[in-house]
Amino acid sequence: MSSEQIGEYEIEYTGMRLPIGNGWAAHLAIYGPSPNPMHRNSIFPGQRVSIGAVFQDEAAAEAEAHKVALAMLDASASRR
Repeated sequence: MSSEQIGEYEIEYTGMRLPIGNGWAAHLAIYGPSPNPMHRNSIFPGQRVSIGAVFQDEAAAEAEAHKVALAMLDASASRR
């Protein structure tokens, strides 16, 4: 699992092997700022993204999850 701090948000993204068949799924969680440093504020709970896509390897799934996170944060910033 990879994680990255982007502005005030922390993203965690990974590729997860699918339980049936061959392939990998993109998985993402996004956390926002919290007044308590011991608590993470989940604004996008960990879940599969790009539902219809199956990736050949973990790296490709992880790259897709990262791309989705960046798009979500960009869309969020443009709405402010």
